[in-house]
Order: sequence, then C-alpha cells, then structure tokens
Amino acid sequence: QVQLVESGGGLVQPGGSLRLSCAASGSIFGIAAMGWYRQAPGKQRELVAAITSGGSTNYVDSVKGRFTISRDNAKNTGYLQMNSLKPEDTAVYYCNANIAGWGQRWGQGTQVTVSS
Repeated sequence: QVQLVESGGGLVQPGGSLRLSCAASGSIFGIAAMGWYRQAPGKQRELVAAITSGGSTNYVDSVKGRFTISRDNAKNTGYLQMNSLKPEDTAVYYCNANIAGWGQRWGQGTQVTVSS
C-alpha cells in the first residue's frame, strides 16, 4: 500500500507564510505528476498548483507569484510554499500524486486558515 501524508497547515495572519509538505510512503517506484488542490466551504475543489516529474510547474492565476510548488524526488515528497497569504486562501489543502503502479492517490487534507 501507499499513502500520502500532508503537514504544515495552520492559522496564519494575512500576509504571512506557510509551507505544506506531502510525503509519500509505501512501495513507491516512481511518482509522475504531483499537485496541490484546495477546497473552501461551499466551493468545489480546485487545482492550485502542479509539478511534473521533470519539474515543470503550473499555477492557478489567483496564486501566481505567491505560491511555489516543488518536490524532492529522492524523498518522495512534495512541497507548497505559500507567501503573502490572503483570507481567500483559507481552505483545506489536499495533495495528489500519480504513483507508478498505484494510480492517483490523495492525502487526508490539511487546514489552512488565514485570519487576523
């Protein structure tokens, strides 16, 4: 079995920063694309950022210039650095990864709350 475990969420004031981590564990032989999604109350889950195995990235317009997605392939871990956070960034953030032999896997989610 494989699983994704997110960490790093919490409460932060507007303008602050958080770094989310997503660690994959189990029988992993390779991870293709990884992505971070978020879901705010009453809204649909949306893709925030994604990164390929080669390091190509893409972002939703609302986070461009503020968020940075990265990964450490040796550690099977992905990251989302979030700077200049805004109240509208408040949501549950989910990690997603396409794991070789296992398909798409989701993490359990981590709450990010931006409030003064």
